[in-house]
Amino acid sequence: MPLHKRKPFHLLEPPQDLEPKETVYQVRFTKEIFRDYEEYLNRINLYRHRVWTCKFTGKTNLTYEEALVSEQRATEKIQQFPEELVSPVLHMIQFSTLRLMDLVNTISKKLQENLAEGAELYARKEQSICPCKILRVLKDSEKSRYEVGWTDKDKKIIGRSTVNSDDLIKKKLPFSREVLKSFIRESTSQNGPWIIHEKLAKKFNISTELPVELQEEMDSQDEHLGNKKEMKRGGSGTKKRKRLETEKSKSLPMIKKASKEERKQEPIKYPIDDLLVKPSAYDPVLTDRPAPMRDFGVPMDCVGDLLMIWDFCSSFSKLLHLWPFSLEDFENAICHKDSNVTLIMETHSAIIRLLIKDGGDYYTLIQKKKRKAKITLITWAEYLCDFLEVKGMPELSTHIATIRRGHYGILEIRAKLNIFQELITVVLATDAVREQLDQYIEQQQELAATKRGEAIEEARKRKEEKEINKVESDVKEVREKTLANGGGKLQISENGSSGKQNGMEKLDVDALSSKRKKISGNGDKGKDAMKSKKEKVGRKVREKLADEDATELLSEKGHNKVKKRQKDKEKENQEKKNKEQWKEHLEREIEKRFVRTNPLGKDKNYNRYWFFRRDGRIFIESSDSKEWGYYSSKEELDALMGSLNVKGERERALKRHLEKQYQRICLALQKRSKSKIALDEAVLRRSTRVRAPRRDNPAMAFLKYVNKWKDN
Repeated sequence: MPLHKRKPFHLLEPPQDLEPKETVYQVRFTKEIFRDYEEYLNRINLYRHRVWTCKFTGKTNLTYEEALVSEQRATEKIQQFPEELVSPVLHMIQFSTLRLMDLVNTISKKLQENLAEGAELYARKEQSICPCKILRVLKDSEKSRYEVGWTDKDKKIIGRSTVNSDDLIKKKLPFSREVLKSFIRESTSQNGPWIIHEKLAKKFNISTELPVELQEEMDSQDEHLGNKKEMKRGGSGTKKRKRLETEKSKSLPMIKKASKEERKQEPIKYPIDDLLVKPSAYDPVLTDRPAPMRDFGVPMDCVGDLLMIWDFCSSFSKLLHLWPFSLEDFENAICHKDSNVTLIMETHSAIIRLLIKDGGDYYTLIQKKKRKAKITLITWAEYLCDFLEVKGMPELSTHIATIRRGHYGILEIRAKLNIFQELITVVLATDAVREQLDQYIEQQQELAATKRGEAIEEARKRKEEKEINKVESDVKEVREKTLANGGGKLQISENGSSGKQNGMEKLDVDALSSKRKKISGNGDKGKDAMKSKKEKVGRKVREKLADEDATELLSEKGHNKVKKRQKDKEKENQEKKNKEQWKEHLEREIEKRFVRTNPLGKDKNYNRYWFFRRDGRIFIESSDSKEWGYYSSKEELDALMGSLNVKGERERALKRHLEKQYQRICLALQKRSKSKIALDEAVLRRSTRVRAPRRDNPAMAFLKYVNKWKDN
């Protein structure tokens, strides 16, 4: 049984005097029965919280159902625990005061050193290694000896002998430490010291009396704790003091309880179940959720079926050879009373043609009746009646006579949608649709793999860039330190143009010194002075020319560097743009490979939100699927997102999903609103004196439908 906040949790007993026809609510995984729906809902919400712990593995932060599954798996592993090791392990567990991890390590070490009877392993026999089974443990004063039985391939004993522990080749334990932990938790009823269950103790003849030494130790601990409490209260205490304390405790019991409860309260970790979220003063202000539109042409309980049929026809339009149509056109066509509406006829015909290609009972019936190969506006009703005959469903067969007389249009909307739904159910089982779905799944997986590969490559490049930037920053720091220490002049003279000038000056000085020596030897001081002046002038001219050349060179290099940087930035921007376009292309291609449409998420009341990429609206489905509505503007979408409380699990996930697809949904909503405004303006511009033809009315646009992909 899972633990609630690491404490035992008891299930509720079924209510008494239950009547056979009484409506009750049962929890699926605990079989608890409730008469009141609110009590049932509160208990379900409690089980959904991540406050449960697996009793056997110690895993925390689980829901009740996850903890049950974890316990079931742990039990399956515990059942694989070797039977020959159960008794020695239980003897080691009984009355042990070690912590769980230390106890597991101690047991593992002992089992490795001291083998139990019945263990199967290998041993050395006359300079060879043979399989054997331990029959008896012979304890000597120094070493343990074992009586073993040598076994053959069928594990039958073919001989016996006595061997030393050194001759045995010990194998690894046949279970992991986690399994041993679970075994200890399952077989004990108390820890500190560990005490096994009474049934197990009786079964394996294990003593249940606490050892004297352990009893004395526990008594001394209790006395020590009692003395500590008395010292905290202020000594031994007199009778009068005890009486005052009892009176005080009686007069203020509620205050003490409240303070303890306040101390026990733990801070709430969000997100939690939406229905348990309580508003606080620090919460951001949430906007009012807009009321959805509900102006559907079909009955409210039929909107879900209408959306499902339209979504299927739009998603598999190429396979059906059916030109796509809007949801509004399909809704108007379903509600229309005329029997020969082209859109309805083409949709039925496309599905029926796919059934004929697939073969089966329907194809056999058509062959027997020798129907024409081509389905037309006149003959499509006959094919539909044949399908209803093959299915033989009583609720649908009652409409065969009406359809055969050519009065399909007067059928109830619910009946029309039920026929469509049955057709789609049969088509989904055909080989063509299954192949299409398999192909889409493979393509989706390939595109997803490409997307993941690119993401990994981008992450690798970012990591390399970070490493390069780090190295460059380290080099920069080293240069700054060398400059601060006075090594900058030497570095510049070695690497720059000034270094060349310094080298030239050095050569000139050496030449002058040698000349001065010669002149001083000859005694001609006047000539030496004239030459030195000329040398100084020449040196200054050379320095000036070198400086001018260096500045020109630096300016050219700087200009070229600026141009290069600009080109690099343009190139980077273009690469980023291309990458973004490629990501968008991959997303679109993945969406095109339709497998199934999933809801965007749920709000706190379990209302589901749907978005279909071929219709610019967000549909809202109630938790019982009986009510539907929709949002059709960007303002309503923003108001919806502003009303979602991120402290709740469901609304947090819904808001994240809406934020992820915000741009795509906004574009669809704006596109729909623009087309609607254009239609309204066209209606207003039309003169009221001239009555427009029936087919020019925007509400009758479905009558203009033409199947451009018709398979002739």
